[in-house]
Amino acid sequence: MRIRYVPTVPAVFAALALASSVGASTASPAAATAPAPPCRESGLTVAAAASDQPETLRISVTNHGGQACAVDRVPTVVFGDLDGPALPVPAGGSAPYRVPAGSTVYAAVRTLDPSASELRVVDRLTVAGDPAHRGRTFDAASLGAPDGIRVWEPVTTWWHGSRTAADAALERHTD
Repeated sequence: MRIRYVPTVPAVFAALALASSVGASTASPAAATAPAPPCRESGLTVAAAASDQPETLRISVTNHGGQACAVDRVPTVVFGDLDGPALPVPAGGSAPYRVPAGSTVYAAVRTLDPSASELRVVDRLTVAGDPAHRGRTFDAASLGAPDGIRVWEPVTTWWHGSRTAADAALERHTD
């Protein structure tokens, strides 16, 4: 499994400050609106569920705060004790993604490369809206994989405003 650089908390806040001073991120139309402060983890609900596609999961983050806030545009998705998070598709570094108050954003995760000749099986998955957050851990059975989550070269989309957009983004990047 490839390792993706996960910035430290100061690096994340520096990136958010830089984006705020420049004006906006180009990650998506939602991110292109006015800058927002970093989301507090306690104001977010993280969810993960099985998808109707094999080796694919849907994840989401809901902002329960009273104002818009920013998470990282790339969700942090870690599989058990493996050596790094899922890689983003498209490739790209850290940048803020604005989540309006009361809104949910979505990403799709492919756990197993379709051409993989190897795989690992893990008993849990941890998802965070931002690398500065601890995230929420889901056991394999709750994700429809009672025998474990099969994983090799996992990828995740950036956050999107709908499940359909996240699924379409993952389909565009299927090997």
